Amino acid sequence: MTLFAFEGMAVATVMPVVAIEFDGLGLYAWAFNAYVACSLVGMVISGTWCDRDGPRRAMWSGLSLFAGGAVVAGIAWSMPVLIAARGLQGLGGGALIVATYVLIARAFPEHLRPKAFSLLAASWVVPAIVGPLIAGWLTESLSWRYAFWLVPLVLVLPALLLRSILREHDGGSGDRGRSGRAVPALVTAMGLTLAMAAFVRPAGLPLWADALGLVAGLGMLLFGVRRLLPAGSLRLRRGLPTTVLMRGILAGAFFGAEAFIPLALVEQRGYTVTLAGLVLSVSAGGWWAGSYSQSRIPESTDRSATVRVGALFVAAGLASLPLCLVPGIPAFVCAVSYFIASIGMGLCFPSIAVQTLRLSPESEQGANSAALQISDAILSSLALGVLGAIHAAAVASGGASVRTYDTLWWLSAAVAVVGAVVAARMKGVSRTPATQGS
Repeated sequence: MTLFAFEGMAVATVMPVVAIEFDGLGLYAWAFNAYVACSLVGMVISGTWCDRDGPRRAMWSGLSLFAGGAVVAGIAWSMPVLIAARGLQGLGGGALIVATYVLIARAFPEHLRPKAFSLLAASWVVPAIVGPLIAGWLTESLSWRYAFWLVPLVLVLPALLLRSILREHDGGSGDRGRSGRAVPALVTAMGLTLAMAAFVRPAGLPLWADALGLVAGLGMLLFGVRRLLPAGSLRLRRGLPTTVLMRGILAGAFFGAEAFIPLALVEQRGYTVTLAGLVLSVSAGGWWAGSYSQSRIPESTDRSATVRVGALFVAAGLASLPLCLVPGIPAFVCAVSYFIASIGMGLCFPSIAVQTLRLSPESEQGANSAALQISDAILSSLALGVLGAIHAAAVASGGASVRTYDTLWWLSAAVAVVGAVVAARMKGVSRTPATQGS
């Protein structure tokens, strides 16, 4: 997961250079959208394989696709080729994260899982700090391509370490009843892509065509989500359905706000891109602190209470972000606000994962772990789409102002408050399968 985190931070750092080199700034967002959309398919297929055969097949397939996509991205000669490579990486990344969750469930007894997820969060700390620096140095000294080519080289050691672990904890139920989820996953990925395109609104596209694309995309999303998330998720049914949906609610609030922090600091306070990006690095420390804290909570403690507290931390941190744009207040106060929100995410994400596995029989750990990631990907993408549309409208009307960014951050904080209220419905003993309607 450390390599996984490094690659994500590195790509975010080098993508502006890549887009300029390929004259593809108009396709910039698609390098990220392609990853998310294809990861949905990888998550679903991985969940099916993990439940049926165990995590080994999903893990090796994910590693191969992730490394292969990095190689293709490194030799890309145009923006469309790079986008296709990112899609290939998304397939592998989606498979990897689900297989990792299932492996934790198989390798650790329930009382040790909070500590395991705390270690998982800790694996992101160093990459979040050094990832942008290494990627920037490679880009300036050699080429941005080396940021991608480094991935398969570093994968060799963890792949060797995984061999014995996967052999020991492999094996599934043999049930093939979930194999039909690939079609809903494809429909969901296409719907998400269509909806995100509508939010961007390509130049010259008539308003009616854009609206039609948005309606069609959201309709496809609804069709897929009802078949990929636990039954009752959209109705906030107690237990597993609400637990899975909480992952998406908090991801949408946090990552939606995060996307506009560097831009606001550069535009409104005159920060350099590097300094604005370093503000995001503090999230790693806050996330780890929250994750470590939840790992010390007694096993018998109600996880919904932990998530409620964490969601309030997220809301408080995001709601205070506008302070960094107030004249006379040091802009770096943004790092403090973001650190507070990150503590909340560190409390919430591992607790949600622990609760999900607690409510899942072994034969459904893969499907429900996949549902967690799907909820995260869809709702965070939709949040970015909505906030991006608001920002784009402000730019078209004369430019984004301080009030624009304040609005984006307060909307995100409001979503986190909704999460704090909804968290109470995580309680329950539901073992709802992830294949029924929501």
